[in-house]
Formats: sequence, structure tokens, C-alpha cells
Amino acid sequence: MTLAEVEATARAAHAGQTDKAGRPYAEHLSAVAEGVRARGGDEEQIAAAWLHDAVEDDALSERWLEEAALSRRTKDIVRAVTKRAGEGAEEYAGRILATPGALLVKEADLAHNADPARLARLGDEATRTRLTEKYTRMRALLGLGGSSV
Repeated sequence: MTLAEVEATARAAHAGQTDKAGRPYAEHLSAVAEGVRARGGDEEQIAAAWLHDAVEDDALSERWLEEAALSRRTKDIVRAVTKRAGEGAEEYAGRILATPGALLVKEADLAHNADPARLARLGDEATRTRLTEKYTRMRALLGLGGSSV
């Protein structure tokens, strides 16, 4: 699949979905893909960025991913950043760190998730605080340090 095809597939798979602030979910996917590009990511990582939430959110199936005309590396990155039910943060972070190329995708994802402007659109201070702590902890587990931008 070309990057344009991956983007179109991801947009279609998440059509009608919104993020926690009520924005179209494709805005998040686009921001993560652009974040990967801006951090020097390659086409396989950018493709994974477009698809990073597809399996986790049941927008696309694991079977679709396995059969898709994508590189093994792209598929491995998508699987690495897909949070699994009942999985602890340490196990999740370990899988990301063990998968070549996945850390950059997760870094871009966390950067967009923790963007103060994006968090400010959430009406609930408790939710903003909870999410900020969650993203900060994951950055620490991944060895990404302080700032998320």
C-alpha cells in the first residue's frame, strides 16, 4: 500500500469516530503521522502512525492487518503500539522498546495526546490531570524524559 492508500484506509476505518474532546479522530491520526515525519520517521513508520489505533479501537481487525499489503516492519510497529486488554504499562512499554521503529511512533502519539491545546478542549479538569499523569508516566517508562513536544 502507498502512504496515500494507508491514509485513506485509516480515515475510512475511523470515519465517524471522535476523540475525547469531540474532534474528528482523523485529526489525531494526521497529527501523529506528521509528528513521525517531523521527527525523521520513514515511510513505514508514517504508515504505522496512520494505523496506530486501528486494531486497538476495532476500526480494523488483526486479520486485516496481517493480510494488508504492508511491510512486516509496519505491521510489527502497529502491533507494538496496540494496547492489549488487561496489559500493564510496563509490559506495553517493553514491547514498544523491543520493536524497531515503534518508539518514534509512540513518541509522536504521546506528544499529540499531551498537547496542552488539545487537553484544554477537555471540559473536565480531573480528566486532564489523569491523562497528563498517564502520558507522563508512559514517557518515563519509554525513557523519553520530560517535555512531550
